[in-house]
Amino acid sequence: MYNELYEMWKKEKETEKEIQRLPNNFYAKIAAYIKKTKEENRMLDKKTTKAKLLESEFKNVKIMAGELFELRYKKLQEKALARETVARDGLTEEEEKVYREVLPLAEAYHAFSKDILRGHLSNIEKDAKQTMIVLRFVQEIPALVGADMKTYGPFGSEDIATLPPENARILIKQGVAMEVDSN
Repeated sequence: MYNELYEMWKKEKETEKEIQRLPNNFYAKIAAYIKKTKEENRMLDKKTTKAKLLESEFKNVKIMAGELFELRYKKLQEKALARETVARDGLTEEEEKVYREVLPLAEAYHAFSKDILRGHLSNIEKDAKQTMIVLRFVQEIPALVGADMKTYGPFGSEDIATLPPENARILIKQGVAMEVDSN
């Protein structure tokens, strides 16, 4: 799996705008590989060479996977903002769902910019603030680009932040954050 991830990461970095096709169940395979590597590493004596190599491999996998996700997400955002079509066969099932959420935001952005150019200010900011979700992070995560195209983070364990619902749901599902009851 390491070599497959490396090849996909390298291809994605080499292409500037086009999203590369990933193998079926690629994200599921990466998640399983990371879980297996993590569990394997826990079982080993940290002083052994094998443990050190496995730890290094684990770190490299997390870096490559993180960069791969970010590159692909940025390409999706750029295409949505530019109103360019995305080859759906190049997207994984998970990315297709993200794209369906990014597309309406890009349309809202275009409508907002048209209003400004016509001399009108819409209430997008007011509406956006009302739909944000307050989260408490249970582990560290790097900065991320929100569904509203703003950068959030990085976040440490126990940090509190307000994020767009699309991003909040993903972080909650991944178990890296919990929703804070606003009542």
